[in-house]
Amino acid sequence: MDDRDVSVREAGPRDGIQIINGFMPTAAKTAWIAAEAACGVREIEVTSFVPAKVIAQFADADAVAAAALAVPGLLASALVPNLRGAERAVAAGVRKINFVMSVSRTHNLNNVRREREESVADFRRIVAMARALPEERRPLLVGGLSTALGCSFEGRVAVDEVRRFAGLLAEAGAQEIVVADTVGYGDPALVRAVFGAVASEVGPVPLAAHFHDTRGTGLANVAAALECGVRAFDSSLAGLGGCPFAPGATGNIVTEDLCFMLESMGLRTGIDLEALLAVRRQVAEALPGVPVQGALARAGLPRGFRGAADRALAA
Repeated sequence: MDDRDVSVREAGPRDGIQIINGFMPTAAKTAWIAAEAACGVREIEVTSFVPAKVIAQFADADAVAAAALAVPGLLASALVPNLRGAERAVAAGVRKINFVMSVSRTHNLNNVRREREESVADFRRIVAMARALPEERRPLLVGGLSTALGCSFEGRVAVDEVRRFAGLLAEAGAQEIVVADTVGYGDPALVRAVFGAVASEVGPVPLAAHFHDTRGTGLANVAAALECGVRAFDSSLAGLGGCPFAPGATGNIVTEDLCFMLESMGLRTGIDLEALLAVRRQVAEALPGVPVQGALARAGLPRGFRGAADRALAA
């Protein structure tokens, strides 16, 4: 991971705004993406290729993707729920496609309108489509498992089910598996159990975590995932976000709080926290009336704070 110990991937322009009322202007989205990339964030999930009639917020997916792809040094990823979305992402030039399905059957039916086995079959079709492309056009393919630590409809999700579907996606050709606590049911003990099981199932396929802070356990879950060897985390600036198809879902873990915790632990993120807080203010101004979260923004950086890289140089 070059000069970074942990990869913090911003999901705000996708997960952060999909649940809000009102359309965030395309110019505000692209300004957000460019500004956060300038802070040192190297990967941003910039949009979702879903029909506008399903989530109107992403009616401008092609325009946002085009702008993000022009940002130097940024890996712009996009969420897709099916083959049609993946085809649109490829046509737009997206270099990393995040396919999503739910471990919970009920949530998968509500979120992507199909049985889980149908989602796996569709992912196989996406892999075949990508492998048929010229090598220089093939995107990275990620298998995302929503509701992996609990479901608003079904409650506790069996660890063996998470393991099983992770294995199926890895076998189909996923180059990364993202385990997501979509509705914030997770706790550190459950995180250790789930990530341990998934890691044993998928072997060398990299794992990433997508936590929500619905019940205040988000950063504790990050610490537990770090113990399991996870070094890539999704988060959302100002804690924006939530799933529109999961009752009670609220925001993601806060990007700036996550970066502060990691840097305080001596883990280099490569992200300028002061600059990130300025982007937070920019985004909040573009979303008037939308609640924002975050302890670091309220309290500020501690006196004399130095990031992990600065402390390592001084040692």
